[in-house]
Amino acid sequence: MKRALIAALALAALPMLPTVAAAKTFVFCSEGSPEGFDPGLYTAGTTFDASGHPIYSRLLEFKPGTTQPEAGLAESWEISEDGTVYTFKLRKGVKFQTTDFFTPTRDFNADDVIFSIGRMIDEKNAWNKYITGGTWEYAEGMGFPKLIKSIDKVDDLTVKFTLNRPEAPFLANIAMPFASILSKEYADSLEKAGTKEQLNQQPVGTGPFTFVAYQQDAIIRYKKNADYWGTAPKIDDLVFAITTDAAVRYQKLKAGECHLMPYPNAADVQAMKSDENLQVLEQEGLNIAYLAYNTTQAPFDKPEVRIALNKAINKAAIVDAVFQGMATPATNPIPPTMWSYNNETKDDTYDLDAAKKMLEEAGVKDLSMKIWAMPVSRPYMLNARRAAEIMQDDFAKIGVKVEIVSYEWAEYLSRSKAKDRDGAAILGWTGDNGDPDNFLDTLLGCDAVGGNNRAQWCNQEFDALVKKAKSTSDQDERTKLYEQAQVIFKKDAPWATLDHSLSIVPMRKGVTGFTQSPLGDFTFEAVDIAE
Repeated sequence: MKRALIAALALAALPMLPTVAAAKTFVFCSEGSPEGFDPGLYTAGTTFDASGHPIYSRLLEFKPGTTQPEAGLAESWEISEDGTVYTFKLRKGVKFQTTDFFTPTRDFNADDVIFSIGRMIDEKNAWNKYITGGTWEYAEGMGFPKLIKSIDKVDDLTVKFTLNRPEAPFLANIAMPFASILSKEYADSLEKAGTKEQLNQQPVGTGPFTFVAYQQDAIIRYKKNADYWGTAPKIDDLVFAITTDAAVRYQKLKAGECHLMPYPNAADVQAMKSDENLQVLEQEGLNIAYLAYNTTQAPFDKPEVRIALNKAINKAAIVDAVFQGMATPATNPIPPTMWSYNNETKDDTYDLDAAKKMLEEAGVKDLSMKIWAMPVSRPYMLNARRAAEIMQDDFAKIGVKVEIVSYEWAEYLSRSKAKDRDGAAILGWTGDNGDPDNFLDTLLGCDAVGGNNRAQWCNQEFDALVKKAKSTSDQDERTKLYEQAQVIFKKDAPWATLDHSLSIVPMRKGVTGFTQSPLGDFTFEAVDIAE
């Protein structure tokens, strides 16, 4: 198998891959290219898998297989009685990675924490706009600039965050990939050299793997970080073989050219389960797929128009065609496996006659619109093009003409958040921290308009509820507020909620140590492969 792996990868990247037979090389057939290697700038799981998880660490990490934060670069922390001051005691002796382009002269300390988070919340920070057009989409969408009053260095191994208000999900939020800790020393050297943009191209962190090289849209190479502060990886080299087509990923997996793949075609799963050389992990996904209307653009600025279109969508057909039944139609904007899910919410019934009537009553005739179809597979939407075609047929039945458009993934993400975007975009979300706030405020809050809030929807009543919910640590009270927010969401219909899917991970039989994450992450520091 190892010879097959090396031969296949050599064809894709002869100058880049080593052929040392003794080294353990793990190959992940990833589904897309990262937007960059500075996780703070992005929100896509594809990017986090390629940057945040292998290269970097965070103050807190999620315990494998759970949504429970545990010690990371911070070995302990204290919270003030009023819930506004978090004091983190940092781990001593943590080394930054040594690469061909940077050699650190000091260990990780409080300066790195202040640099990494501070640049996201202060427009005057020299690193706030170091990438042209780049935004701190996650930090801004979660309200960090308004939330964080100050970040102070108590001493080299102690850092204090002072918040302007209590924030129940704060610990979970800073365990997310966007809050990865970068090297201030490395950043300072790039600033001095006038090459700040390299921070997003040649990354340096404290994570389990050190970045080696990236051939765009083809391959990413990493090597084991010999100085990793945690448990040392069992593999020597990690390779991301970027393979956008799910069918091709499957063929590579069967041929032994990769060890693990994400997001298989639903039609292939049964054959994968029957293959004696493969193993298939499966669990309910903490996810949602949706069609986001641009609620600032006519006629989608009218709730009755959005509800009419929702009534025309045959979600059951999408689940059958795209997922072979391995998903369920979605009602709420959070998955049913998440606490605070409102079981009383009624979904829009599939009713073409009612949809036609509502459009007529809204004065909408001869409507032409675009549906944006994602170019990549994600757990919540394995084939957005197919889903768009089904909706195109559905809308045609009520007299609405649809043009399906798409773009390369990074461009799709960028263009789809424009406030003047036309039409409706297929997108989705896998929860990053197990908290409802990560869906309701991150995707639908007013702070996220122009960013993760692709519907450009700012409902003040909804926003007040989700902001109040995260200001208390009482989960019963938070549940009541989130349930109310879901009622408002359904009434105003900024999205067509499409599906919640199962998460399926196929891999070679010889792979051990991989833990399926409820957050949809792909991390490889604990994996091993049979000799």
